[in-house]
Amino acid sequence: MQDAEKIGPNLAPVTSRSNTTDLEADNGRGAMAYIKSFERTLIRYNMEARGIQRVMPEDRHSLSQLGFGQIGILWFSVNLAANNITLGMLGPAVFHLSFLESSLCGVFGMLVGCLPVAYVATFGPRSGNRTMVFARYSMGWYPAKIIVILNIIVLLGYSLLDAVIAGQIISAVSGSDNLSVVVGIVIVAAITWVITTFGYTVFHLYERYAWLPQIVVFSILAGVAGPKFDLTTNPAQGEDSLTIKGNRLSFFSLCLAAAITYSGGAADLFVYYPEYAPRRKVFVVTLAGLAASFTYAFIVGIGLGSGIALNQAWSDAYATSQGALIVEGFRPLGAFGSFCGVIVALGLVGNIILPVYAAGVDFQILATKFEQIPRVIWNSLGVIIFTVCAIAGRANLAEIFTNFLALMGYWVSIWVAIILEEHLIFRKWRGLGWNWDAWDDHRKLPVGLAALVAFLVGWVGSILSMAQVWYIGPIAAQVGEYGGDMGNYVGFAWAGLVFPGLRWLELRHYGR
Repeated sequence: MQDAEKIGPNLAPVTSRSNTTDLEADNGRGAMAYIKSFERTLIRYNMEARGIQRVMPEDRHSLSQLGFGQIGILWFSVNLAANNITLGMLGPAVFHLSFLESSLCGVFGMLVGCLPVAYVATFGPRSGNRTMVFARYSMGWYPAKIIVILNIIVLLGYSLLDAVIAGQIISAVSGSDNLSVVVGIVIVAAITWVITTFGYTVFHLYERYAWLPQIVVFSILAGVAGPKFDLTTNPAQGEDSLTIKGNRLSFFSLCLAAAITYSGGAADLFVYYPEYAPRRKVFVVTLAGLAASFTYAFIVGIGLGSGIALNQAWSDAYATSQGALIVEGFRPLGAFGSFCGVIVALGLVGNIILPVYAAGVDFQILATKFEQIPRVIWNSLGVIIFTVCAIAGRANLAEIFTNFLALMGYWVSIWVAIILEEHLIFRKWRGLGWNWDAWDDHRKLPVGLAALVAFLVGWVGSILSMAQVWYIGPIAAQVGEYGGDMGNYVGFAWAGLVFPGLRWLELRHYGR
């Protein structure tokens, strides 16, 4: 038998002995026998059956087959999507920043957020373990489940945002009387389900080419709408300097959060790269792919947002939805502009695939019994969840963006502080090393008490320094009228300060 997940981007099959053995060895009855039979069906039709099991070195592909170009293209393709255009709009439209201020805060915030993503991605080839399995090596068996739950919320939350934006664009192109936002959401969700059901192979193949139409229509949008960008006006005129600084800090943090949340699934994409793949190259190519796509999309979105105040048609479109503003930017092109709008909407499928694929695996990590249920079932459940939530929240996209993204970025920043110190201080400097075969043995993994306490301390810091519409912490409130969001930085710092001492005590007491 042939495991479809082991077919690389060039569709060259590699047999996975572990999956085949597991499937053939199972002769149970009842529900488990039915599940195993279903997995055999998936394999027969070239769908992915592998779950969270570690990919052994002998089952990896060669670098000549995969190559580092695929890494850069994958990240560029995944991230070159309309959701980042709509995020860029918030700089001028919500935070009242000029084009230049929005661009600087957005790009540099994103770059800071991309660094942890590139770092975590290097552990895919190194360990052969999925990202949330790798989390067990710093958080421990049971505390890691908290991270998994939060990551599933992030992944499906991003899928929700993408689906709403796609629905808005499709509805705006067709006219709300002809095709509602709900129908657009369902169309995108259905396409996503098909691609993610087939899994790793089709996912990589799709992303290899999906960026091409997106770069074309984004360039067309920039060329058509560019003359109406407001590059000089400062929307914050009249506000005090401290409030302006707070707005800059909050938008910087929001863009950082948009990038850093990729960390929860970064290693998943490269578990079939060989162990000897140079980590520096994986890091650099990941960073380059993400940064290039973020920058392009942000600048276009910031330009559209800057033109709202001076262009009544754009203002009216933005009042309808952020997706409608993208369609309005194409308006001078007539019917061809509407076609471009549809391409932009369908391009969001590429951005939804990664979180839905990763969430389908993450569900299996929550419990041993969940691991026995095929990934495709969890994948389908994830699609249903984000589709229903997208339909329910379709009228509140800007609020979801500004509240959800920053809030989810806090826990990722805290977790990144913990894994950095676990790696650099204890695994490397203290010589503990990594036992990648212990991924499913809680007796060989950290107890996790040190990480759990550090995680909670980091959350306290984030809460005290967060600035959201519904709550401004006392630390954040010191920066201007609306506060300055510092939840990512303070949470990272507080967790980083307490973790080393606690981990040292944990090692002395438990020895692991």
